[in-house]
Amino acid sequence: MTDPWKTYDPGPHFDELFSSRGAPRQCTRALVSFLRRLGGEELELRRHSAELAIRSMGISFTVYSEGDNIDRQWPYDIIPRVIPEKEWRAIEEGLKQRLTALNHFIDDIYNDQRIIKEKVVPRALIASSGNYRKECEGMKPLYGAWAHICGSDLVRDGDGTIYVLEDNLRVPSGVSYMLENRKVTKRVLPELFETQRILPMTAYTTQLFDTLASLSPRPADYPEVVVLTPGIYNSAYFEHSYLAQQMGAELVEGGDLVVADDDCVYMKTIDGLSRVDVIYRRIDDLFLDPMAFKADSTLGVPGLMRAWRAGNVALANAPGAGVADDKLVYTYVPEMIRFYLDQDPILPNVPSFRCNEEQTLDHVLANLDKLVVKPANESGGYGMLIGPASSARQRKEFTALLKKNPRNYIAQPLLELSTAPTLTADGIEPRHMDLRPFILHGQKQYVTAGGLTRVALVKGSYVVNSSQGGGSKDTWIVTKD
Repeated sequence: MTDPWKTYDPGPHFDELFSSRGAPRQCTRALVSFLRRLGGEELELRRHSAELAIRSMGISFTVYSEGDNIDRQWPYDIIPRVIPEKEWRAIEEGLKQRLTALNHFIDDIYNDQRIIKEKVVPRALIASSGNYRKECEGMKPLYGAWAHICGSDLVRDGDGTIYVLEDNLRVPSGVSYMLENRKVTKRVLPELFETQRILPMTAYTTQLFDTLASLSPRPADYPEVVVLTPGIYNSAYFEHSYLAQQMGAELVEGGDLVVADDDCVYMKTIDGLSRVDVIYRRIDDLFLDPMAFKADSTLGVPGLMRAWRAGNVALANAPGAGVADDKLVYTYVPEMIRFYLDQDPILPNVPSFRCNEEQTLDHVLANLDKLVVKPANESGGYGMLIGPASSARQRKEFTALLKKNPRNYIAQPLLELSTAPTLTADGIEPRHMDLRPFILHGQKQYVTAGGLTRVALVKGSYVVNSSQGGGSKDTWIVTKD
């Protein structure tokens, strides 16, 4: 490659770096100018340096394939995504507003159910939810926060509008890769951090610890916070160990904890039992406590729900928060914001069709070739139908699935996701992407300065999940001098 930028064509999509062919956006001009001066050969050398850095830093993720656990090197593209600070501040406020409303909703659902009584949300929606936990009824977590860590997926459509695609409120992952992407970018493009004003991300792990510590049920200068992991075979184990190390917290498995007769949680140490105040759990609800949920679970801690209900330990995210982590519930978030906060939503939802409504289902079935159909409680891009790219056989299968269990699906138009220049084997080409910022909610609220940009490495693909071949980019929030 000599000058790969000469042939870069953003095409018909909204491009994050270019407004049109050969015309960088105002906030990306310095970046594009620098990358152009590097030239193709130097850019390729720096890409290779990034791969070596990722390998030496041990940044990996696990893919489950045909029963095997395959550790793979984290896929990273060295050309960053850039968002101007002014635009980001509006997004940040929208994310805070959204998580505040969602926490009001979860708290309401397990207590007064005002939103149901006033017929804003149908009772059947919650009655049919696979993530509603009867064991959480009557609980009032500190600060009214059930979802303390949220990862909301954002997409930009062809006209530049930012939409919320979904909210991840159970055990959202990816923040460690966001932080490591920044470290790798600083190693391979250090000059840019001397001349560009890029908002830092380094405060996140401190903010995470402060959020968790604020939930402690007993006063302490330095409460005992632990990260509860399913173990080394979990796909996000790298992140569990990374966050524990960065926070100075203990990384524990279920067998390392015990609930004593006083309904407090203790950690087994070489010096004896040590009381635990806050558990950042990376285990799904049903595996948390074999006495309350799945009796055969070996991942959790017997009696943990009893200790939590007694107010002797804080769990983040709280059990039951997943009742709002449902794509059908997602369609009601704008109504939640108006109901609980008396505000209009700052960030819009993607227009969605509720397949549990008879007339809507008929419309979806008649237009499967034009829509994206998603299951209500799957993640990672699994179980979807992308209508415009589907076969007649796939549409026939989804017709049967929708008719059998319409409550389990929503449908949305296929958005023309924004793109950004990405270094590929064929040169620099546009690739579709989304963005997962992380929002913390405890005594205070925090939003990461940017997030994890996930990019589809396959040309023309809209699937950005790393488990299905997607990659990632560093995300820059740039401010003017």
